[in-house]
Amino acid sequence: MERLSEEEVNSFLESLDGWTLEESNWIVKKYRFKNYLDGIKFVSEIAYMSEEANHHPLISVDYKLITVKLSSWQAKGLTEIDFKLAIDYDRCYQL
Repeated sequence: MERLSEEEVNSFLESLDGWTLEESNWIVKKYRFKNYLDGIKFVSEIAYMSEEANHHPLISVDYKLITVKLSSWQAKGLTEIDFKLAIDYDRCYQL
C-alpha cells in the first residue's frame, strides 16, 4: 500500500460526496439515520466489508449519527483502499 500524494488525495476527495479531509491523514464522513437500529445495521454492514478488505475504520456511534474515519496505518496516511472503502460505504448507505 503506497501513500497517496496530496494532489491524489484531493482528486479522490472531489469525486466523493460528503467526505472531508482531517489532519491530512484521515477522510471522515458522518451518516445520519432516521432511527437508531438503522445506524447499527449500517455499522454492522460496513464492519463486514472492512473485515473482508482487512482494512478497518474508526467508527463512532452517537445515537442516529454514525461517524466513519479512514486512514492507512502502515502507509501513515491515505491510500487507494481508503477511497475504495469510502465508495463502498456510500453505496451501502444508499440501499
